[in-house]
Parts: sequence; C-alpha cells; structure tokens
Amino acid sequence: MNGDAQEVSSSTTQHDTEMDEDDARSEAKFQFRVKDFSKLKDTMLSPPCYVRNLPWKIMVMPRTSQSQDRQPQRSLGFFLQCNGESESTSWSCNAVADLRLLSVRDGEPPFTRKIQHLFYSKENDWGFSHFMPWNDVLDPEKGYIKDDTITLEVWVSADAPHGVSWDSKKHTGYVGLKNQGATCYMNSLLQVLYFTSQLRMAVYKMPTESDDSTKSVALALQRVFHELQTSDKPVGTKKLTKSFGWETLDSFMQHDAQEFLRVLLDKLETKMKGTCVEGVIPRLFEGKTVFLRRSFKDYISVETLEGDNKYDAGEHGLQEADKGVIFQSFPPVLHLHLMRFQYDPITDSNVKINDRYEFPEKLNMDQFLQKPESTPATYVLHAVLVHSGDNHGGHYVVFINPKGDGRWCKFDDDVVSRCSKQEAIDHNFGGHEDDLNLTVKHCTNAYMLVYIRESCLKTVLQEVTEEDIPQELIDRLQEEKRVEMIRRKERNEAHLYMSVQVVLEDAFSGHQGNDLYDPDKVNYRTFRVKKSATLQEFLEQVAESLKYPVEQIRPWPLNLRTNQTNRPTLLDLETELHKPLSEISDNSNPWTVFMETVPPDS
Repeated sequence: MNGDAQEVSSSTTQHDTEMDEDDARSEAKFQFRVKDFSKLKDTMLSPPCYVRNLPWKIMVMPRTSQSQDRQPQRSLGFFLQCNGESESTSWSCNAVADLRLLSVRDGEPPFTRKIQHLFYSKENDWGFSHFMPWNDVLDPEKGYIKDDTITLEVWVSADAPHGVSWDSKKHTGYVGLKNQGATCYMNSLLQVLYFTSQLRMAVYKMPTESDDSTKSVALALQRVFHELQTSDKPVGTKKLTKSFGWETLDSFMQHDAQEFLRVLLDKLETKMKGTCVEGVIPRLFEGKTVFLRRSFKDYISVETLEGDNKYDAGEHGLQEADKGVIFQSFPPVLHLHLMRFQYDPITDSNVKINDRYEFPEKLNMDQFLQKPESTPATYVLHAVLVHSGDNHGGHYVVFINPKGDGRWCKFDDDVVSRCSKQEAIDHNFGGHEDDLNLTVKHCTNAYMLVYIRESCLKTVLQEVTEEDIPQELIDRLQEEKRVEMIRRKERNEAHLYMSVQVVLEDAFSGHQGNDLYDPDKVNYRTFRVKKSATLQEFLEQVAESLKYPVEQIRPWPLNLRTNQTNRPTLLDLETELHKPLSEISDNSNPWTVFMETVPPDS
C-alpha cells in the first residue's frame, strides 16, 4: 500500500507572483494519491508542501466509531497537519483550508469540507475523523475511487506564523513592533504614523538634543521610527509607553485609539512649534468644518431642533432648524474612526458592535464639501486597523499598503507579511455568522481607516532615506545603543565578576575605637574584577589606578572576626600571586583588601 503526492502551485488572485513562488507564500494547493486504499490500516502522511515556511501534510487514516445502534461504523479520517515534526512548543499559525476528496469523473466537483484552526504544538493537525463513510469512498457509483486509488487535495491559506524564525524584513522589506502585552491598538497606530512618510520626516526634524531620554515623547517616537527604518528585527516600544505615562493595560483600556492618537499628535504639535516643521500636523490631518442651520444630506445624522430643543437664533428668538455638519476643506490624510464600541448602561461597559460596514478602496468626498476645492476630494485607502474579539480583549492588527499602490502588508505585532487586497479590505467589513464565509473570522472587523488624498499621495508618502534623518539624532541614538549594549553585556556577565573594596592607609588616620577604621564612613575604592583574574593581574590594575609601581604595593585581605572587628591577614605572595581571586577570596563578594603602599625609597 502506498501513496504519492502531487503539488500544484496556488491559484493567484491579485497576489504578486513572487509571493506565491517561494516557501513563504501565503497559500497553496497540493494533492496526495493513496493507492490500495481498501487495504489502508494505519495513518499515512503525504510529503510536505511549504506554506509560510512551515511544512504542511495531508494525514489520512481509517477511523472506527460506534453508530447509534451500537454497530461499528468505519470512516475515512482526513486531517491537515502543520509543522508536525517540530519539537518547539512556542510556535503558532492560523489557517483556513478546504479538504477535498477529488472525483474520478471529469467535470464532477470534489467532496469538500472546510476548516479554520490555530495550529500549534498541542493541536498541530485539524480535520475530520469522519470525513466520509468508508463504504461511500469504496462505492464506485459515488465516483471517488478508481483502481483502488483515491486522490485527496488540500487548499490552505495561512497567516504568517508566530514563534518561529519568520524574517519580516526579508519577506516584506519592513519590520514589526514587539508585543508588550498591554498596549492594545498602539502598535497598529505607530505603524500607521510611521508610514505617513511626511509626518515621519517632520518627527525626525523635531529638536530633541536637550530632552530627557526617559521623559520625552518626541525623542521616544524618533527612536521607534529610526529603528523601524533601520532595524532587521522587531522594534521595542517600552521607552515610548514610559514617556507617554501609559504603561498598563488599564491606561489603554480607559482611552480608545482616537484618544491615544489625539494625545500623541497634540504632544508632537506642541514640540514642533517654533521649528522648521511647525504646522505639519494640522496641515496633514485637519479639515475645516462649518455648522449649518439649514443643512445637507445625511452626513452624520442631521438632528432636527424643535419643541423644547429649538435653535436659539439670538434676536430672532427660538427657531426650528436642522443641525448638521458640512466641510469647508478636507486634509491630505483622513483618519476615519468607526463606531465599533458602544457604551452599554446596563453592564456599565463598552460593547463591541460587529455589524457589517463596507468601505471602498477609493473614496470621493466632494459631495460633503460646501464648495469644490481646486483638486477633487478623492481618497485612496492607505490603512485598515482591525480588531478581533469582543470588547477591549482580543487582538489588534493593521493592514497597510505603504506606497499607496495596492500592494498590501499585514502588520501583526512583531510579524509582518504580504497579503492580498481581499484580506486587507473585504475580510474586515464585519457582519454576523450567517453572512460570513469561513475565511472571514467572526468578530473581526475594521475600527479605523486611513485614507490619503490622491492629489497628495506623492508628498504624503514621499520616500524617507537615511540622509533625511539629522546626523545629531543618529549620533545620539547610536550612543544610547552603545551604552545600552555595554550595560546589557555587564548584566549578562555579572556572574563572572566580583567586587573588590580597597582600603588605603588614610582610612585609618584619626580613627578612634576598637577597629582599625569605621566601615560605615570609609571611602572604599571599588574595583570590578573577573573572578578568574589572578592576584598579579588585580595588583597591576590597582597599581595603574593609583599611579603607583606594582612592586611597591602589598595586599592585606581584611577578615571580619567573631568579635565584629576587621583585621588584616597575611598573603604568601610567592604561592598566591598566580591563583585566581575567587580562590584567594574564598568566593567573598565583595572582598575587602587593605592596600599598603610602600614608599619607593624604603
């Protein structure tokens, strides 16, 4: 009995061909032919097909269960396995798939069942124990078997995996942001602001030379943007949340994405005042609205003011009127916040609204203007911020087409991957179970959209190169990094070092009391020394520090006696000089030593 696999490249929708050709592709279709099917006794696995750099296999087996009348019922078991041989327990990969038993008759559709699953080490296969009754598979009339051979086929579409070596920079040219665990929508919004290139350019030009590196939001954002632009690895945001003062999940849950954005942009606008980039934020993001009494079409619902709620028209008294909003002008960048959370007074909490809300790739806003502007108010969709789950729990991702050319990427915290237009737009309209197909996850929908005015695309999405970053900012960030690396190295190597506290003769002068000196008042000279260093090497280090010849220095280790006094002990230099300090000091840390300096002429 045997089986063989045929792999067929995935059908392309509007994907880019290079995305489909390699092992990092997001979807593929592959087949497994099982010969001598009627004799199948054990589990069989197809050869692997690689999607998102993970091996996927068809798993087939006979399964037996009891029917309602207690008769044994035999079925075809058909599963999709992901990364089955990995010993790692930290990986996960979300995927949807069609499991198909192909018909042997030309033009006849396959028997298909769909799955959606988060594959991980404990659940690395998913499918159906009873895909089809065994006898139905064997029945030639049903049309699924010929010459005792069946063909199983899988079409799988997978998100980029977490917890495995997924090289976002290599696959997309961009890197993600580390998940701090309590920042909800922040990573999505930071990526949106970073890819608004005109804003990024202005952020780099803010004067932050004299800013406190722990408290400055402006400097923290410059740091994040610079790392997103230059790093090959996911970027951390802890310094930014610390400078912002929102370090807990509570902070993010009390404020929504709109509030976070407003506070952040306000801080940046204040920082830009009086500089060469003053006014960039209002020019990019602010449109002008006009309030009308006799107003227009149903922009955000028109409220009729009547009865006790009449409009106060000053000297004309109370008048019936319609109150609404119309725009004088629209900005280059539109941030549209969709009402996905609504306050529920009964539960005293925000409730997620999953209603279907469609949004176009191109949006024309001319009809909402008081009078036409010099260029059409036509906008191109640049980013879709998406929430999965209920309330403030769940998961936040953002889809961005960085150059505004319809080539989309999915930013899922530290993992960035290429994706189709359908995944970025159509799959995030929302809606309920009955009007969703399986590829669209329930409770997954857009909560914010970013549109860029077509006439401003080149300016807003201008390329930002290393040359556009002020040199003094690069120097400061590099120096920060250098100091951090030294500190990290010191922390990592701390167990290899010991402290030696050196007492000099002047600590004894003028002291009165039982002891040689007062341990609470003494000004130790502290040396950080490798435990493996010899006494000779340590003495050379001290000599260099004291600017004293090494031959004229004599060490006297100070031991604390039972009566709580410190007394010097004699070292036999001939035997001890080349022993490691850890041995001589009997692993004391810190080790206290009196250094006698002998005058050169003695």
